[in-house]
Amino acid sequence: MKRYANHSGDSGVEAYQTTAVSIFVRFRNRPEPYEYRSTGRAGPEKVARMKALAEAGRGLSTYISRYAHDDYER
Repeated sequence: MKRYANHSGDSGVEAYQTTAVSIFVRFRNRPEPYEYRSTGRAGPEKVARMKALAEAGRGLSTYISRYAHDDYER
């Protein structure tokens, strides 16, 4: 997994990994990553936005808590 840049300094996201159809997000307080799939509950728009925020290193945790909190697959 790639370490999340955390430019804001207070994110709950620690690391992430992307694939063609998913983003895996590991939070500081959870040992196992959460998977959000474009072909699953999160859908393509949310997954694309999460990937962009992950690469930017800012806003991912906030976005997930506001718009995709329960959309993880596992």
